[in-house]
Amino acid sequence: MRGGARSWAVWAVGLSAYVVAVLHRTSLGVAGLDAQARFGIGASALASFAVLQLLVYAGLQVPVGVLLDRFGSLRLVVGGALVMAAGQALMAFSDGVGGAVAARVLVGAGDAMTFISVLRLVPQWFPSRRVPVVTQLTGIVGQVGQVLSAVPLAALLAGAGWTTAFISASAAGVFVAVVAMVALHDSPERRISTGEAVTARRLGSDLATAWRHPGTRLGLWTHFTTQFPGTVFALMWGYPFLVAGEGLSRATASSMLTLFVIVGMVGGPLLGVLVQRHPLRRSWLVLGVIAMNALGWALVIAWPGRAPLAVLLLLVVALGLGGPGSMIGFEFARTFNPPNRLGTATGIVNVGGFVASLTTILLVGLILDARTGGRAAYDIADFKVAMSVQYAIGVLGVLGILRTRRLARQRLAAEGVHVRPLREVLAERGWFSAQRLGKG
Repeated sequence: MRGGARSWAVWAVGLSAYVVAVLHRTSLGVAGLDAQARFGIGASALASFAVLQLLVYAGLQVPVGVLLDRFGSLRLVVGGALVMAAGQALMAFSDGVGGAVAARVLVGAGDAMTFISVLRLVPQWFPSRRVPVVTQLTGIVGQVGQVLSAVPLAALLAGAGWTTAFISASAAGVFVAVVAMVALHDSPERRISTGEAVTARRLGSDLATAWRHPGTRLGLWTHFTTQFPGTVFALMWGYPFLVAGEGLSRATASSMLTLFVIVGMVGGPLLGVLVQRHPLRRSWLVLGVIAMNALGWALVIAWPGRAPLAVLLLLVVALGLGGPGSMIGFEFARTFNPPNRLGTATGIVNVGGFVASLTTILLVGLILDARTGGRAAYDIADFKVAMSVQYAIGVLGVLGILRTRRLARQRLAAEGVHVRPLREVLAERGWFSAQRLGKG
């Protein structure tokens, strides 16, 4: 039975693999200052580690999506967990940049296999009416992995040291791989599902068809614009910004990253319910999240000198909503594509946020190095200039959303689905007078 206790148990197993994947993904963020000291590198070199990791992740999304349609979730989740565990073990014993680079490549490759594989389980195990909420829960509860990196992993780094911290992370990856191997099932009917063989002709057809649909591209631009501010903050620059820029203690900075996750966990189900109830207004929810992120950073950047803790809390709350907002991109992919093409479409969407993130992470690192001459001695003014680059990426994403939303609505109209302008709906409900809204 879809949606019963067995469904939740299988989903929980997949979710545990994603939680550990997020731990691996964000581990470099809390270890950033330690990594600079261990490897003797500057900000741009450190940023290149994260950029390479995300580049591998983003570059593998479409191939992994195709493999997911062919081989199912179980095999990819187990393989991804073991690849990431190998990467963290390599990082634990690396003393040079070469080993660290190879380690982050492995983490990016394993991470690429995990999230969309767990997302694929949701429509397989739950009725369609529950899918938006469970999808949000998947993305948001998975961010508990950030708490694991911000608190216990950070504590191990400060106490037991580098090697113990990363070996512990590797052990967690092996553990979830074993659990998934024993308990995960691709669908209620089959433990392991196998799709049609992948041929070059079918691969090209699925990719082209998924990409041509403006709903898929709307999902990509949604993910691109909503996800990157939070990812840049949690994965790479948030911890150094709070500690070196804003002068917070390591413990307080870890608490702020924990709050970031909690906000997402609370906001995710709420956005999921709104998406479920108002499926034709999803893009307005997306634009609202983007506006909150932009206003949060504007307040911190405009504040003279270091911002007070209350202002930083507002920023973290705004950024915490970016993760739930990005999950709406996968809803666009799900509703605009048939089940046999879902893995491919989901992979296309998932590329967006990580391309934006890796671009921003690298630009922030380059700007910091340019202002400090490559020395790891940053002040708040350096961070304000560097973090402002996010607005350029955000504007590009908003333009993409507006264009593809218009095209998607034209496609819906051609299929007989009319999306009424939001102002007409608000006027009808008496929120604004027709006079104020205008006649056009």
